[in-house]
Amino acid sequence: MTATIAVLKGDGIGPEVIDAALPILRSCAEIEVREALIGGAAIDATGEPLPAETVAICKASDAVLLGAVGGPQWDRSPARPEAGLLGLRQALGLYANLRPARFMGLRTALREELVRNADILVVRELSAGVYFGQPRGMNDDEAWNTWRQTRAEVRRIAKVAFEAARRRRGRVTSVDKANVLEASRLWRAVVTEVSAGYSDVELEHRYVDAMSFEMLQAPHRFDVVLTDNLFGDILSDEAAAVTGSIGVLPSASLGEGTPLFEPVHGSAPELVGRGTANPTGAILTIAMLLEHALKRGDQARAVEAAVAEALRECRTPDLGGQASTREFAETVARHLAWVRHAVPEEAAKSGDWGV
Repeated sequence: MTATIAVLKGDGIGPEVIDAALPILRSCAEIEVREALIGGAAIDATGEPLPAETVAICKASDAVLLGAVGGPQWDRSPARPEAGLLGLRQALGLYANLRPARFMGLRTALREELVRNADILVVRELSAGVYFGQPRGMNDDEAWNTWRQTRAEVRRIAKVAFEAARRRRGRVTSVDKANVLEASRLWRAVVTEVSAGYSDVELEHRYVDAMSFEMLQAPHRFDVVLTDNLFGDILSDEAAAVTGSIGVLPSASLGEGTPLFEPVHGSAPELVGRGTANPTGAILTIAMLLEHALKRGDQARAVEAAVAEALRECRTPDLGGQASTREFAETVARHLAWVRHAVPEEAAKSGDWGV
């Protein structure tokens, strides 16, 4: 059966990494691609960061694949490119962001003995919190935002985290600021209530400031990290420390409508046109799309194994190598062909992200 994929290449290096990753997806599944605009590219073409046509295409698709949004040329624009992404998440009813970060054998700022066994999944609430709360605004003298969270919103994201922990190592670390914020006190209470239905999963609570330190001090001890929109935005980027580069991290946003998949990195305007942008995050995002949207876990594991093998052989300049975007993607494709024909034991040995 052919799957319809809405492809929003976006801004900066978005088109480059998506163009590198799409052949990998095509080799794993039958797809029909429908392209649409978002972010700065959409502002330039239509004056809006999220045209109605883009929303319609995404809603009618089986999955959305996004490159990146933003860039300095839109800093003074009345419409912000990032508003396109926030609006799309709302339009699709997406409330759960999954951000895995594993040690991949790359050089990191942390000692290898600290990160060697690190495998963290950040589960971030996407639909509420201070990013969406009303009222909000600013004038010449002050600015204000509202942090609003409902019991139902916390409950549904907590269930996503506990279900994920059941498939992993059975531990959830819930992160909040309950000693200061009323919204966090509600968060902690509801997460604790949900945990009663998951006796096989261990729950611990952490304040966000302590978690920011402990995740770097001992990343190997964390499994699923559950948190709200703001703290999750920060902590999921910090988790890149266990991989050595934010350019290798994928993400999935799930909820009521069409799921959205995007690499974690930004638009990196300084790299545009050089042919050296790192497509690892985009290719691993393809693996998440295969698993969560197309229900092809076998193909997802094969892509992850191929990426691991490719990183042993060649790397882009940001990872200390000299490979171009295209060369790395072609190396992944070559190893993917081998992984598919490997006997199960051989494929399993290559199935870890570690290099």
